[in-house]
Amino acid sequence: MPTASVPIIKFDSVERFHSRPTVTEYSPLQSEIRKLIKSSGPMPVWRYMELCLTHPQHGYYVSRDPLGREGDFTTAPEVSQMFGELLGLWAASVWKAMGSPSLLRLVELGPGRGTMMADALRALRVLPPLYQMLNVHLVEINPVLRDKQKATLSAARNIAWHDNIDEVPEGPAIIFANEYFDVLPIHQAVRQENGWHERVIVLDDDGKFSFAAAPDPLPRFEVLLPPLLRAAPIGAVFEWRPDAEIMKIARRVRDQNGAALIIDYGHVRSDAGDTFQAIARHSFTDPLQAPGQADVTAHVDFQALAHAAEDIGARVHGPVEQGEFLKRLGIETRAVTLMAKASHEVSEDISNALKRLVEGGRGGMGAMFKVLGISDPRLTALPGLSEEASGSA
Repeated sequence: MPTASVPIIKFDSVERFHSRPTVTEYSPLQSEIRKLIKSSGPMPVWRYMELCLTHPQHGYYVSRDPLGREGDFTTAPEVSQMFGELLGLWAASVWKAMGSPSLLRLVELGPGRGTMMADALRALRVLPPLYQMLNVHLVEINPVLRDKQKATLSAARNIAWHDNIDEVPEGPAIIFANEYFDVLPIHQAVRQENGWHERVIVLDDDGKFSFAAAPDPLPRFEVLLPPLLRAAPIGAVFEWRPDAEIMKIARRVRDQNGAALIIDYGHVRSDAGDTFQAIARHSFTDPLQAPGQADVTAHVDFQALAHAAEDIGARVHGPVEQGEFLKRLGIETRAVTLMAKASHEVSEDISNALKRLVEGGRGGMGAMFKVLGISDPRLTALPGLSEEASGSA
């Protein structure tokens, strides 16, 4: 990896749980992938990641609740109610900027346990004209999490579940995607002397999974690379995701009025670097070990997302760091308000949650996570993503 490449930044916040064992148990998916490699040859990284996460029987996101202390990782909505509440108020502000349409679809992609949506809806109760006519749409493929979402959101009106965003009915929409893009499968290519070769998974001499490079270079791959990468050294890794998902979102808000908010960990500039990683029980583990038993992810390339959205005529806002975004929305003021009504112990919890959400460094999410807005071109500013639209939502 070149010195100027995207660093392999890990979730500092999971290191507090390093005493938990990593995944060692046998996985039934392992046998299936081994058979596929033996019968069809080396498996591209994207296909391996896809099988690990969404295999119909053994995929990680098809069969379990991965969240919380008893799961494998913790997301921002699980850290504090302030996160979801501010996003709810953000949605209210954007709805007004949209012209206060009489119908609004509030969509969340990968909504976890429904915690963020529940907090957002609670905040939106302060605006009855919007709250009363909201239609909530959750895009979720995990039946275990769907059941938890239904329990969490049992009091919500006009709510529906979908397998993909294509199923969400037409109409003005505000779309949330928190830690959604990082689990979409990535392609990887490795630079060798005669060009860039797709990175694949093979079986080594001991029958274990191992990384390798496809024998033939990818044709005309250099033409597609960002200019910064055309001088990358031998051994450099470049990874990318297809534009299909971001283009669906961008086309939706461009054509039907609305905005999308994408929050994830990643980098703001397209560059070289291997960020393919796995997390199990709040610890890092080998992504080639026990497939289907750990969360496999890769950092999000926000520059690539922005370019894809702009190319089809949507407006892009940001990205900015999550900490800065939440501060612009007034999270510090909200924390003070909550602490004023709480016991000393609860106040300490609120203070710690605030630090985790907005600060960088070990245990902090504020710098690693970025926030990107995509909107109808007529929305020239979005709260928290541009100075003129900043302040309390």
